[in-house]
Amino acid sequence: MSARDLPQVLPRLSLNGVDHTARPTWKLRETIEFYRDKLGLPLVHVISARGWGPATHPDFLHFFFDSGNGSTIAFFYYLGSDMPTTLQGRDTRPPLPDDHVFDATHTAWLVDSAEELRAWKQRLEAQGLNVSIETRHEVIESIYVRDPNGYFVEFTRKLRPLDQLDADDAALTLEAALAAEDTARGKGERLLTVDDIWSGKAALLDKTHGQCGKGLGIYVPQLDEFQSLVRDAASRSGCRITALDGYDLIEADAPIEFSRKALGLKPAVWYGLFTGGVRGRIDVFDRDKVIVVPLSE
Repeated sequence: MSARDLPQVLPRLSLNGVDHTARPTWKLRETIEFYRDKLGLPLVHVISARGWGPATHPDFLHFFFDSGNGSTIAFFYYLGSDMPTTLQGRDTRPPLPDDHVFDATHTAWLVDSAEELRAWKQRLEAQGLNVSIETRHEVIESIYVRDPNGYFVEFTRKLRPLDQLDADDAALTLEAALAAEDTARGKGERLLTVDDIWSGKAALLDKTHGQCGKGLGIYVPQLDEFQSLVRDAASRSGCRITALDGYDLIEADAPIEFSRKALGLKPAVWYGLFTGGVRGRIDVFDRDKVIVVPLSE
């Protein structure tokens, strides 16, 4: 056996954080004023180039602002180009995700505390910017503002560190999602509802924990943000709670209704209430209440 026939052992690779994010801008002056003057980010580097080879590539500026910890946020300003009509007017929209495709691409900067997050909100508002309310997701709390191009800029603080349970639960969610997508494709359809992922995840957990897989069941990750759901169910005579490895399993023989206000949850967490998995059918899920029924009903 020659040396080239031996299996190659690759070194373990890792990343060291984000160096920079980059987006196009058609508003040179406004973008500079927003990031350098209003946010106070130092301008640290500019590339000016006569295209990048292809005849269709315009001349451009590529400029970078320091966003902390060695990272930068960068913009391409293509000389003589026009902003696409689909992007025009986005800068005047409120900092709400009204276009989920466009707004999914955004930059989020980390701050250290609730006090610092509030201080950033005050600074931005003092600059005349429209800033969102504090939005609490499962593990972060954030505020949002739009830059002159309409891009979301997010300032966020961590509510808790991520641990192994988060990683294990994430792997299980994606396993269920891939299986649900494959099932839909096999029928010539598209995966349209997260309920299919939640039910698939519950089935995986039933198998892992040796549960019967019958009746109404709600798997709740043993994480702080979901514990009000377990406490609420534990206070009801019709619910049974089983503590498992990493999850609490809520089971019942009749429909269960939960109220967002009673659970004390913000909407961003509420809409991910059943991320642990559901064995049953979700009949109602609006901003204020959810009703889950056994599959037999």
